[in-house]
Amino acid sequence: MTAFDPTIALIEAADGDQRAWNAIVSRYSGLIWATVRGFRLTDADAADVFQATWFRLVEKLNQIRNGDGLGSWLATTARNEAIDLLRRRGRESPADFDDQLAGARSTAGLPEETVLRDEEDRLLWQAVHRLPDRCSRLLRAMGADPVPSYAELSAALGMPVGSIGPTRARCLETLRGLLTTSGGDRS
Repeated sequence: MTAFDPTIALIEAADGDQRAWNAIVSRYSGLIWATVRGFRLTDADAADVFQATWFRLVEKLNQIRNGDGLGSWLATTARNEAIDLLRRRGRESPADFDDQLAGARSTAGLPEETVLRDEEDRLLWQAVHRLPDRCSRLLRAMGADPVPSYAELSAALGMPVGSIGPTRARCLETLRGLLTTSGGDRS
């Protein structure tokens, strides 16, 4: 198996290679979803922004020369598409993120394990909702798979690369404090 090279993948995708396009989509879908979910859009709006981001790439496929910057370009494009959608909809208040997660929870395991896990999830997301928006968006974006690079996070969140690590540390400390005071600390 060869390593993914975004520059080669872009060239091959521009030449119509479906496998190259699929590799790009596979590599960067998590980053785009994390960026979009950071705006706490409804599922339908998030899907629209996700699709619009890929459409923008198709439009610019022959113009993007630096494959190393592709993740940042996609994150920035997703961010701009989400902001544009929010402006068009005339709203700034995002939908409840818990509804989006309800379908993702596993029902495997013993009933008491499921109840405990659901309660822990509920406490965690309540605490995440109480975080400042910047922290909430950063922690959600860092939860993408694969984890975006700092350059990609910078582009997606409009945050200097050098402030991502310290901000993450402060956000996690704040989240720990919120979980401790809400009874979410199970250790």
